[in-house]
Amino acid sequence: MQLQHITSYPHTLLSCTPAELHNIFPQPTLLHLAGKHPDPLFISILLHGNETTGFFAIQQLLKKYAQQTLPRALSIFFGNTLAAQHSLRRLETQPDYNRIWPGTELPTCPEMQFAQEIVNTMQAKKVFASIDIHNNTGINPHYACINKLDATYLQLANLFGRLVVYFLRPVGVQSSAFAKFCPAVTLECGRPGQQNGIEHALTYLDACLHLTELATHPVRPQDIDIFHTTAQVKVKPNYRFSFSDTQADLLFNPHLEHLNFTEIAANTCFGMLQNNSDMPVRAIDEQGQDVTQQFFKTTNRQLQIKRPTMPSMLTVDERVIQQDCLCYLMERIEI
Repeated sequence: MQLQHITSYPHTLLSCTPAELHNIFPQPTLLHLAGKHPDPLFISILLHGNETTGFFAIQQLLKKYAQQTLPRALSIFFGNTLAAQHSLRRLETQPDYNRIWPGTELPTCPEMQFAQEIVNTMQAKKVFASIDIHNNTGINPHYACINKLDATYLQLANLFGRLVVYFLRPVGVQSSAFAKFCPAVTLECGRPGQQNGIEHALTYLDACLHLTELATHPVRPQDIDIFHTTAQVKVKPNYRFSFSDTQADLLFNPHLEHLNFTEIAANTCFGMLQNNSDMPVRAIDEQGQDVTQQFFKTTNRQLQIKRPTMPSMLTVDERVIQQDCLCYLMERIEI
C-alpha cells in the first residue's frame, strides 16, 4: 500500500484501458507535472474502480498537453487500479477508497496511510483546488458536490453546472479532507462510459487549469440550484432485498432510480415487504443520528416516504447498494 510519487508517465498511459492501468500503476500513484502556475490543481480518479469517466478525461487532457506546457501544475491521483482491473467499485478485501481520508469512521487500515500522505503532500505544495471525479450507477444528472458553502467553493462547483449538492456525510471522503485547506469539489458525471460525461469533465478540467484565481464573490441565486443532503439511507444488513425476486424480504420498485433529483411527495412507495413488522432501512443524518422515523414508514406492507424529499443516487445495482447505500435524501436550500 505504499504510495508511489512520479513526475513523468509512460506513453502507454495515453492508450491503455482502465482495466489495463494496473499493469502501469500496480499501486496507488500520485503523478506531479509542472506548469506555468506553480500551485497545482489536484485531480483524483478511480477512487471507485468502475467509475471510469475521470480516467478517460485525464487521458484526453494529457494528450492535449503532451507537447506543450500545462497552464498550471497538475497532480493526479490514480486510485484503486486493482478494482479497475475487474471493473468493480472495490474488491471485497478492500475498504472504499472514498471513505479512507482524514475524518473517516472506518477502522484503521493501511490505505489510510497513503490518503494522509496525499493530503500532507498537496497541502505542502499549496494546492490551488481539488477535483474528485466520479460516476454513479443510477439515472442522475451531472452535478457537483461541495462540503463548504463558502463562495469560492460554490464558484468552483458552479463552473461545472448549476446543480450543486452540499453534504457533510458520509465522512472520510476525499473532497471533505481537502476542503479543510483548499476549494474542493466532487464531480458526478452520470453513468460510466457515456461520452457526454467524459467531454463535460474534460472541458471543466481544462477550464480549471486556465484559472489564475477563483472568484470570491457570491454566485447569483438565479445561476445555481443547491441541495443539502439531509440523510443517507442504507438497507439493514439482515434484510434480503431485490428488484426482481418476489421472495425477497424487501422487493424494491424496479423503476426507483427514476425518482433521482425529483421532489417526491409523502407516501411515495419505495418497495414491498414480505411482512410489516420491522423497518428494513436505516436513515442517518449528517450528525450520525438515526432519523429513520422522520423519513420512512411501513403501511400495508409498503415501505413509504413520510415527508416530501428529493432522493439522489438511487440505483438498481444491488452490489452497489450493499457496498455503499440505497440513496441520499436532500432538501433545497437558498444562498
